Amino acid sequence: MTRITAEPLSPEGFADYGQVIDCSGAPDKIINDGRCGRYHDRAALDFVGGRAGVSLFRSDPVALPYSFDLVERHPDGSQAFLPMTEHPFLVIVAPDLGGHPGRPRAFLTTPGQGINFFRSTWHGVLTPLHEPGLFAVVDRIGIGENLEEFRYPDRFTIDPPP
Repeated sequence: MTRITAEPLSPEGFADYGQVIDCSGAPDKIINDGRCGRYHDRAALDFVGGRAGVSLFRSDPVALPYSFDLVERHPDGSQAFLPMTEHPFLVIVAPDLGGHPGRPRAFLTTPGQGINFFRSTWHGVLTPLHEPGLFAVVDRIGIGENLEEFRYPDRFTIDPPP
């Protein structure tokens, strides 16, 4: 079993896999009678056919260290995960090596961060670390299969950051 240490999620570290969705930096606009900062267009949604849909996912939480062998990708659309609580969650990604995933990386979000996977990015399944594991997910709704799964021959274990 190969061990991987989760690293803090940052836009720079995650750039090959997607975008970090958060309120970092100054807002792009101040709206709602001066009471609200708008952080505009934080994720580039990318769909082949179909349309954007908003779904709710509720997943059982896991604990670190976390062991896995399954990753998936969506060739016809990006996929954004927006936690509906202030709890951090684990994000697992892997580079594409000729149609198969390479060695995974793991990121740990901070409260208030969401992510948007680029289309065809290999990633782990939804991995909340706390109840209720509730997320709004923006992804492609349309005809055709938009899911590829891959099981590594050996399991990986994700350890918390030092």
